[in-house]
Amino acid sequence: MFPYEVTEDPDMGIVLSDGCRLSARVWMPNGAMKAPVPAILEYIPYRKRDGTLPRDELMHPWFAGHGYAAVRVDMRGNGDSQGLMTDEYTQQEMDDACEVIAWLAAQPWCSGAVGMMGKSWGGFNCLQTAALRPPALKAIVTVYSTTDRFADDIHFKGGCLLGENFGWGVVMLSYSSRPPDPALRSDWRADWIRRLEAEPFLAPKWAAEQARGAYWRHGSVGEDYRAIHVPVLSFGGWADNYMNTVAHLVENLKVPVKGIVGPWVHQYPHTAVPGPQIGFLQEALRWWDRWLKDQPNGAEKDPAYRAYMLHSEPPDASARMRKGHWVAERAWPSDRARQEVWMLSADGQLGGRALEMEKVIATPQHLGMRAGEFFPMGLNAEMPGDQAHEDAQSLCFDSAPLETGMDLLGAPVIRLQLSSDKTRAMIVARLCDVGPDGSSVRICHGMLNLCHRKSREHPAHLVPGETFTVDLTLDQCAYRLAPGHRLRIALSNSYWPFVWPSPEPVRLTLTAGELNLPVHEGGTTNEWTFPPPEMAPAWRHAVHKPGRVARRIEGDLITGRVSLVIEDEGPETENLDHGLVTRETMQERWSVHPSDPISAVSEIRWTQALSRGDWGVGTSVVAKMSCDAQHLHFEAELVATEDGREVLRRQWRDSVERRFV
Repeated sequence: MFPYEVTEDPDMGIVLSDGCRLSARVWMPNGAMKAPVPAILEYIPYRKRDGTLPRDELMHPWFAGHGYAAVRVDMRGNGDSQGLMTDEYTQQEMDDACEVIAWLAAQPWCSGAVGMMGKSWGGFNCLQTAALRPPALKAIVTVYSTTDRFADDIHFKGGCLLGENFGWGVVMLSYSSRPPDPALRSDWRADWIRRLEAEPFLAPKWAAEQARGAYWRHGSVGEDYRAIHVPVLSFGGWADNYMNTVAHLVENLKVPVKGIVGPWVHQYPHTAVPGPQIGFLQEALRWWDRWLKDQPNGAEKDPAYRAYMLHSEPPDASARMRKGHWVAERAWPSDRARQEVWMLSADGQLGGRALEMEKVIATPQHLGMRAGEFFPMGLNAEMPGDQAHEDAQSLCFDSAPLETGMDLLGAPVIRLQLSSDKTRAMIVARLCDVGPDGSSVRICHGMLNLCHRKSREHPAHLVPGETFTVDLTLDQCAYRLAPGHRLRIALSNSYWPFVWPSPEPVRLTLTAGELNLPVHEGGTTNEWTFPPPEMAPAWRHAVHKPGRVARRIEGDLITGRVSLVIEDEGPETENLDHGLVTRETMQERWSVHPSDPISAVSEIRWTQALSRGDWGVGTSVVAKMSCDAQHLHFEAELVATEDGREVLRRQWRDSVERRFV
């Protein structure tokens, strides 16, 4: 079915200079030893043997079948690789990547040219590795990544502490607790125990870094775009929260760079919802052919920035498809987008006359339950839902119905003149499309910890009663409002559980505001057509027990607490090629009282189970985050079992001072 017959090695060893052996799964054309080919590296901690195997099977054999060696490496301390992992994006991780690239280039089946690709963690570290300039690395494809680890990642968006900082810390505690596969590693148990004993719980460490200091500058390629010397192809998704990177890279890199942003959640664009999906593998192959094989296919002449412009539709948190069309910009920022300034008026109008006002923003703490996930993965109501309920609790400014509609392309900016009655506060702005029926679709949002109003590196407390002006840049968007719809800006100073609440109730007073909109004047129909998705055959597996997912908002009529509850029991599946049976489950509860910010509590539980025949292991992680006015409190417990017997139990208990959150 492919131009080349493919061979596979499930456990190729790459021994690093310190003796640590990394495990690689490698697919390559059958004749590569006689006719060497370029290598494509994906290097992540998510376990090639089971974790990312379903998506790996769709991608990497396809690249191999089209003339490349596709190399999927488990990072140090994860999956079937040796060693220990201490944090995300460490210098050790980057040094290992450079060693792996040099090792690949020296293999007899490799032409000496290496490309690097990845999504999320892998999208981050291929940018970071490119900035180190390993000689054999010739190009990268980065999907859903960031250029700024502090202000545009899962930790402190706009300086606001995200709920995902805790959530992801628990995820990694669970993910990294799993052992190597005994079918590949005779020393699996000793290595597993070493991992468990050294396993870090990173959420408190991340939460303690409340300014954009050296910790966050490390690995943030936006610190020096000039360090990247290889061509970059970048992908983003409007339903994901890494949509800004594409614009940042296309605007700032001096090397050949192209950007593509579609309607997608946090999945590769050939499989992601909402559709339409595109031929991501073909787009990546064209990039590899141009820069790893030096084929003159014109990839460098493609438009700088291609974006799927979403069209007005009713809100749907589980949308399978989004209406829209592709725009193709020859330059970025777009020379077809003009800036329009819309004033916030005292009578609640958007686009009216600027009048002096005194509007209070003091929203309930449970506002934000319909914000969706930071990186939604699929169809389980993980995308933003109808914003009308949240709008009703916010300070809103509405335009008149738009007679001819409006196209937006770029990042809106809102300027606000505010004062606060407390020393710490946040402001959240949502730009929404309001239909004639009153339903509200979030176009984009932005948030700012007001302690960061002047500097992310040197935040400072507010002076109660003192008036100040802030410019809040919302996320990038591409959106067409239908005629008869209204544009709404909704302001709040709470956004739970997307953002951790302020330490005490806050009243912000708004006295002036204006919204700068990037109005696009491009065409009305598709300006680009992508090939349809292609991929390799899916993995061979059997489902022994089906999965179940639930997502609901609960209100306790006695205590008044409101909770977002998420339950995800994954299916129990058996890999029919090597017999490993896996299952994971997750439960989350994010609870707060509408009038009390320090009542906020998050409780998360993850379980992992792996078995084959009469062998079986499991891990359970139970974690809690709570707070008072002075501190953030973290608790976690990890329990590992083998054949039903406990082999290790570890507990963490940390408190982090709230300096600026």
